Amino acid sequence: MTSKPYDQFSKELLEELLSPLGRVEVNKQVTDETRFVDVLFTSTPTAQAQNLGLLGRIAVLNTALLEPFRNQPSRSEVRNCFLKLFTVIADSQRKAKREKTSLPEDSLARLWIISPSASASLLEDLEVKLDLEKWSRGVYFFQKCFRAAIVAVNELPVTEETLWLRILGRGETQRTAIDELLALPESNQLRQNTLKLITNLRVIIVQQQEPLTEDEQELIMNLSQAYQQWEETTKQQGVQQERRQVVENLLKFRFGSVDEELSRVIDSLLQLAPDDFARFLLELSSLSREELLARFNSH
Repeated sequence: MTSKPYDQFSKELLEELLSPLGRVEVNKQVTDETRFVDVLFTSTPTAQAQNLGLLGRIAVLNTALLEPFRNQPSRSEVRNCFLKLFTVIADSQRKAKREKTSLPEDSLARLWIISPSASASLLEDLEVKLDLEKWSRGVYFFQKCFRAAIVAVNELPVTEETLWLRILGRGETQRTAIDELLALPESNQLRQNTLKLITNLRVIIVQQQEPLTEDEQELIMNLSQAYQQWEETTKQQGVQQERRQVVENLLKFRFGSVDEELSRVIDSLLQLAPDDFARFLLELSSLSREELLARFNSH
């Protein structure tokens, strides 16, 4: 089963996305019987939460326990999530008592169970409800006292706001989210970092010694396009880096050093088509600094 690689990917993705917003603790050990919270997030004041849409809204609401599942959790797994939540809350209450500070109910931690789907029977057993006046569909809340919700990823609206959670979905939900991820500008750092994590996950699954399960085969298919995109981008970046190094070395040999003006020339050269780039390199040895800068300024 893909649970271990996928669990690691889920934690790394949430850590990557949430780190700019506050403190992220992965595999956070809590007291009582030893338990580990998948991701424990404590927010700090920042405007970057809006970049993560629904995930950002969830994260900055309170201290958040994020428990992503590859498959729909069982009733027992849901109860185990609550054991972690209650332990975290009890720890914070003990700390407040020691420090003789107040701890309002609204400041207590919240649990967010992230599931690729949630069956009607599970939702009925959990007695959860939507809150469509304040939250999107797919976010089901337990009774207020329990400070928890389960996010059925496949029910989330297909919007930019839900993208970062839908990447943790399955099947068509995940494929659609990855297509949207690839459509983001290449300059988007979250896009680049997420693609790197997706690539790492795919490589780990493919290199496993055991035969691939049906779930793993589905996951590889979902990740393939993103993997190919990352591979192509990495190759292009490597080529660009090599070209930059060649030009820098030639300019250093020709003029002794590369100052700010010559750095701008390099940036311009790297935008040329391969044939034009090669032609310019052949001419470079015969150009004076003034001629080179004049050629650059003429483009």
